[in-house]
Amino acid sequence: MYARPSPGRAIMAASPFPSRRSSVRSPVPTEGHRPEIDGLRAIAVLLVAVHHIWLGRVSGGVDVFLMLTGFLITGSLVRAAERGRIRYGAFLARLATRLVPTAVLVIGVTLVATRFLLPEIRWRDTIAEGVASALYHENLYLALGSVDYLARDDGTSLFQHFWSLSIQGQFYLLWPLPIGLALWWATRRGTSPRRSLVIVLGAVFTVSLAYSVHITRSDQAWAYFDTGARLWEFALGGLLALFPPHLNPAKSLRVLIGWAGLTALVLCGVLFQVSTVFPGYAALWPTLAAAALVVAGTTDSRWGADRLLTPRPVRYFGSISYALYLWHWPVLVFYLEFTGRTLASPLGGAAVLAVSVALAAATTPLADRVTTYARASRVRGPAMTLACLLPLLLGTSVWTARLDAEQQRLEELLADPRRYPGAAAIGAEHGEYPDPVHPAPASAAQDIPRTYEDGCNQTIAGTEAIVCEYGPEDADHTIALVGGSHAAHWFPALEAIAEQQDRRLLNIVKGACLFTDAPQLYKGEPYTECAEWNRAVMAELADLRPDTVFTTGTTTSMDTTAGFGEEVLVEGYVDRWRELEALGIEVVAVRDTPRLGFDAPECLATGSPEECSAPLTDSMAEVSPLEAAEPDLPDNVVTLDLTDLICEPDLCRPVVGNVLVFWDAGHISATYMRTLAPQLRSRVLSATGW
Repeated sequence: MYARPSPGRAIMAASPFPSRRSSVRSPVPTEGHRPEIDGLRAIAVLLVAVHHIWLGRVSGGVDVFLMLTGFLITGSLVRAAERGRIRYGAFLARLATRLVPTAVLVIGVTLVATRFLLPEIRWRDTIAEGVASALYHENLYLALGSVDYLARDDGTSLFQHFWSLSIQGQFYLLWPLPIGLALWWATRRGTSPRRSLVIVLGAVFTVSLAYSVHITRSDQAWAYFDTGARLWEFALGGLLALFPPHLNPAKSLRVLIGWAGLTALVLCGVLFQVSTVFPGYAALWPTLAAAALVVAGTTDSRWGADRLLTPRPVRYFGSISYALYLWHWPVLVFYLEFTGRTLASPLGGAAVLAVSVALAAATTPLADRVTTYARASRVRGPAMTLACLLPLLLGTSVWTARLDAEQQRLEELLADPRRYPGAAAIGAEHGEYPDPVHPAPASAAQDIPRTYEDGCNQTIAGTEAIVCEYGPEDADHTIALVGGSHAAHWFPALEAIAEQQDRRLLNIVKGACLFTDAPQLYKGEPYTECAEWNRAVMAELADLRPDTVFTTGTTTSMDTTAGFGEEVLVEGYVDRWRELEALGIEVVAVRDTPRLGFDAPECLATGSPEECSAPLTDSMAEVSPLEAAEPDLPDNVVTLDLTDLICEPDLCRPVVGNVLVFWDAGHISATYMRTLAPQLRSRVLSATGW
């Protein structure tokens, strides 16, 4: 999230981490140490930590660091250009030696702790995020996860706070380009370099802020981690760095500006739910508040806000703020994991903060020594960066390879139906199974229909009716699988049937979207994308005219008018089936599958299958709503109730026939679906004559 200074030297503006030296009095100095910026960083990092630990909220403190980075990096690059030219390679090497060692140390220690302290189910995702964090694309990893309906909730990520460092790393790669372009243009046109820079950075600020406002409104989960939606914050700092001669207000006004900025900054996380409204225009609040403190500078007034920012203890927190930011989050997550809390207690939170400060205080001098050593030659910087990264990348690769090898071994055992009968074991005596459960809880999230990997299932934000075809084009019978994710998890069984019966299978699926025109919600908000997708699906079906549509006939979905455990025949289902009847299309309406109400693999990682079972009636009606509605259904509808292939009459177990049934709280694993394909085929043939 920040660049660290070289120890024992006055700060060059390339780093938001100045060394601790005496103040140079100036409203907005162009060079030299800014003690109030040390204090501003301290306030920002403490706001981040306090809000995370005790309030479970986001404070806006990260936005302060982004603005400060733009301010300091822009000033450094401009001065380098004015001295001759920007040495791009040396610039990146200096930043890498300041940032990478501490980040790799935190990532490595966190991964080791994960291996010994957290269940295996958490390993694979934590490894992936650790690598993404080390290579500065954790923000993209999280952004993709935020729009993936099937993204598992395995507990809080240990590395999600690295999103801001990833954005900052991408900024470091990008920023010399607009700076260089502006300076080239100024030289070519014979104009003022700073004037050209103001125009270029002003354009970046305007375009990025406009995009940020737009994308935050349309897809806030993505926008939060989007570098493009945050670039204006760096540009704001860059513009601030270009105006020192014009920012020299009277001392009394600077005192007022300083207090206004500090007050606004502290109140930001209290007044805004930052995690749900940022970035967009709301992020102007903390960035402008921080800019006000920069403009106020060191006032030398006994009444100035900088009196709170410049004492040595406060500045010390600023000097270790990079390491403190990195350490506080994994320490907090481990604490919450082992206490079972969602927020820290007063004493527990104090312990988390104390441990984090101690770790930051211990690791900051180590990183400083690495930086000092690396500065001795041009070769040492890149060499030290690689020396830090390569062991981490090699270790995670070996760890992942071992997990993959174990998964491959289990897949080979799966071919023996005596060891892994799955659905065939319901109602039969099969005795004990000495082999491990498959899929293993740690890899359960990957055991989903291959249509997801094929890109055949529409995302939450998408509206296009994606149609993927499987099987021969000249087949005598075409089956279309249509609906949400609870329709999608039938694909492995239907694919097996289509292969055996020489049928053509169409996949038309969208996450969390039921096949109906009735208004739907997603996470409590109107799901307009679902309505658009439904209209597109009907147009496709009218054009393709499949022989059969296979879809869900009831739902226990969390975002229907029914709550969890209230299985219903959804409003609009029957009307939709009548529309298909008019097109001459048969409908196979299958009763929705049960939901456990808790994450099965997560439960199995620490508990027994008996402890991780749930009563069938927790999610399913005692009598299928399809059965009650049978007299009113159109003639083209065939109903199926396959609940007995998934659960016992009164109980849903997470493991049946040594096969994991649920890969999360309510979706059936692809492996288990394949084991029930023979029974599904028998019942479908009996009902429809496919």
